[in-house]
Amino acid sequence: MKSINYNEKTKVFTLRTKNSMYQMQVVEYETLVHLYYGADIGDTEASHRIVCLDRGFSGNPYEAGADRTFSLDVLPQEYSGYGNGDYRINGIEVGHEDGSDAVHLRYESYRTSKGKYSLEGLPCMFGTEDEAETLDITLYDRITDLKVHLLYGVFYDLDVITRAVRLENKGEDTVTIQRAMSMEMDYTNKHMDLIHFYGRHTMERLTERLPLHHGVQSVESKRGMSSHQHNPFVILCDKMTSEKHGDCFGFALAYSGNYRCEIEVDQMEQTRLVMGIHPYHFSFRLNTGDVFETPEVIMAYSDCGLGKLSRIYHDAYRSNLIRSKYVTSPRPILVNNWEATYFDFDEEKLFNIAKAAKDIGLDMFVLDDGWFGKRNTDDSGLGDWVVNEEKIKGGLPKLVKKINAIGMKFGIWIEPEMVSEDSGLYREHPDWVLKIPQRSLMRSRHQLNLDITRKEVRDHVMKQIFRVLDSCKVDYVKWDMNRSVGNVYSAALPSERQGEVYHRYVLGVYEMMEQLVSRYPDLLFENCCGGGGRFDAGMLYYSPQIWCSDNTDAIDRLKIQYGTSFGYPISTMGAHVSVCPNHQTGRTTPFETRAVVASAGTFGYELDLEHLSSEEKEMARKQISEYKEMEHLVQTGDYYRLSDPYRNHDYVVWQFVSKDKKETVVNGVQLRNEANPHIHLIYLEGLEPEAHYEDEKTGYVYTGAALMKAGIPLPVGVGDYQPIQFKFRMS
Repeated sequence: MKSINYNEKTKVFTLRTKNSMYQMQVVEYETLVHLYYGADIGDTEASHRIVCLDRGFSGNPYEAGADRTFSLDVLPQEYSGYGNGDYRINGIEVGHEDGSDAVHLRYESYRTSKGKYSLEGLPCMFGTEDEAETLDITLYDRITDLKVHLLYGVFYDLDVITRAVRLENKGEDTVTIQRAMSMEMDYTNKHMDLIHFYGRHTMERLTERLPLHHGVQSVESKRGMSSHQHNPFVILCDKMTSEKHGDCFGFALAYSGNYRCEIEVDQMEQTRLVMGIHPYHFSFRLNTGDVFETPEVIMAYSDCGLGKLSRIYHDAYRSNLIRSKYVTSPRPILVNNWEATYFDFDEEKLFNIAKAAKDIGLDMFVLDDGWFGKRNTDDSGLGDWVVNEEKIKGGLPKLVKKINAIGMKFGIWIEPEMVSEDSGLYREHPDWVLKIPQRSLMRSRHQLNLDITRKEVRDHVMKQIFRVLDSCKVDYVKWDMNRSVGNVYSAALPSERQGEVYHRYVLGVYEMMEQLVSRYPDLLFENCCGGGGRFDAGMLYYSPQIWCSDNTDAIDRLKIQYGTSFGYPISTMGAHVSVCPNHQTGRTTPFETRAVVASAGTFGYELDLEHLSSEEKEMARKQISEYKEMEHLVQTGDYYRLSDPYRNHDYVVWQFVSKDKKETVVNGVQLRNEANPHIHLIYLEGLEPEAHYEDEKTGYVYTGAALMKAGIPLPVGVGDYQPIQFKFRMS
């Protein structure tokens, strides 16, 4: 079956995936209206859903003559412009040389092709001719000859449809894009909830579910990054939708800069969602022949609840977004020295941590901040990517050779986008930072944003970093960003192009990362932005894992990782076992519990291994061995959230199931203990009902149906924050 069909007679486009259908139609006056998105409805065309009536104060196109029932203000549309009689939030706004800003888009043509479209300089899903089809619908504004290409990538087997927009100035005059959203979605008479993921530094992607209300609700970032405060992934769902039941729609923006998702419930109880680059401080000039492409939105639909929606995204990202070989191959389990030493280290201390890591069975030592320039505190050295040989005597190659000689891999931390005022780079090139003329600089963490919209700045930084990486065997790089983008003005751009700085900054980041992963294709690359400040689909195109949060407290991580799992694969979450009392919260949790929580991620350690007791070292060896046994489930298995930490304050439990359903691991944490406790039953998911599964600890055999329908009791422990672990194999 073709994924994309066009009915020449009715002018209806139908896009199909394995379990969803998307329809739109060209109607009167070459208007492209949206008909339907949801479960497959067979060969029916949903044009019957469009009912036109005379609506007061909703104007009519001039071409409609005496027909007062045709109004863009109430029609569901695919992509609407400003100034055409539609007063709702819209997809595009363009400034013209005469001072006007209206754009009226009409249907012109379409074309289909095998394979997936690509975007210049932007991350997006990829697909071969056997995996995806592309639909390119061209709309145009007849006054300015601005072409608007609506791009649709249809992945039938993945149940995913992608959206992006390509703007092309075919006219004689310059146009200035003032708003260019990546997609628009209209729902007719749809009363829904919005699920979004808010937070702050060290408490990212907390989950909030809100009813949609009349007016506009938005989720957004104006920080120059996708941010800790909000995430560029949202879900619209029916009121009764749960983990296992109900309709839900996901929208993920593959972009790491300023973005906005707006949802409006209008006067007719209709819902419109738009998503794309934030219009704040954004404008982009297009001269004749110029092209501008928006970031991609990745859409998915489930009629089997939120859990199924998450698994659609997990599979799609692992197969057709993340390019690293580490999507499926085992990743080195590492120790990072940051919480063990902070800036206070020398080569002997680092090597001793590496030896201790080797002793317990770890694969890699990672050197974090403080190895370069004059970097003994966080107020100096950024931008000087030269090894500090006062700390690391003999240089980095000598240290790395010693670490490699004991059978350990080596990784390193970098922060290429930033500069300290107390640095050689800033003293030599003070004009290489973002800085508003005649205004004082706004500092954050004692650092400034380099103006990486400029090629000479990008080239200088990457040349230094490549020199370091080429000097020794580096198997892992952690790329950090520890401040929001501020002082937004580039000395290299004219005044009329200052609205392009935010977007050009993100394009610069992507170009630098592309250089890194292209030059070192076997590198394990981890993205970081003060933890999870750039945890988005755009970054996953370059790095298979992202440091989930600077908060390593196991109990806080339960909510952080829970929220992240709705839109992102578990294998992308950087998660480590850290010391107790925890450095962020002061909380003490059992060593086993910290490992259980970290195993719902990439798994590693972030503490001084030399200070572990003999008992803890033995426990760590066991933890590492057990994680290696289940790593394939984390990387490629199906994930199920078996409890909601916002409703259940007694325990948090999750489950991994192999694709062949032959093995499953259930992990969790019992949050609090009580005298004379209740017995809690948990109900597994994703198993073969008639198959038999053996509990690896007890040897007891259950049918899959018994585990899913009758449930199993949680262990009754002593003390708070006790670990929960079950492993079952098909017998």
